[in-house]
Amino acid sequence: MSLDTGDPSRQLERFRAYLRLLARTQLEPALQGKVDLSGVVQQTLLEAHQSWEQLRHWSEPQQAAWLRTALVRNLTDEVRKLRTAAREVAREQSLEAALEESSARLEACLASQDDSPSDRAIRNERLLHLAEALEQLSDDQRRAVEWHHLQGQPLEQIAKRLGRSKGAVAALLHRALQKLRTLLESNEGQEP
Repeated sequence: MSLDTGDPSRQLERFRAYLRLLARTQLEPALQGKVDLSGVVQQTLLEAHQSWEQLRHWSEPQQAAWLRTALVRNLTDEVRKLRTAAREVAREQSLEAALEESSARLEACLASQDDSPSDRAIRNERLLHLAEALEQLSDDQRRAVEWHHLQGQPLEQIAKRLGRSKGAVAALLHRALQKLRTLLESNEGQEP
């Protein structure tokens, strides 16, 4: 299913939360406050807008793949600027692989046994809604969900990063998942 239904800005804007989520999950914690993730996502969407004549004929999953590749390139450029070192091809490839893994984890959260084209389209739509819903959580809830469910970090590691006990992180994750379910269910009721 192609998204060519009008204004490219409006169509590409649907991917903003998804791209921010992927960027947050891939940036090293030490660089989190140093890289302007919103700027990186904006640059990626600007490049997509400039390439809209090509992208408009593609399916949503193809557009998402193109956006992920552009995001990796832009995120790598920002990290490179910070480090002022020569280009690290291995790091860029590693970042791209990690980004694909996070995207695959997101998709796996929503995957079902039936893999028809309409089911894939629905799953892609849910993926975008999940990224938007994650942004509505508190920072600690969002981080805990992203680190645990998208990056596969154990509770102990998350507890250390958040300065909380393992039990507090488990409770935080539980509340976050409950809120996500509520947000996603209310979003389903609003969709045509």
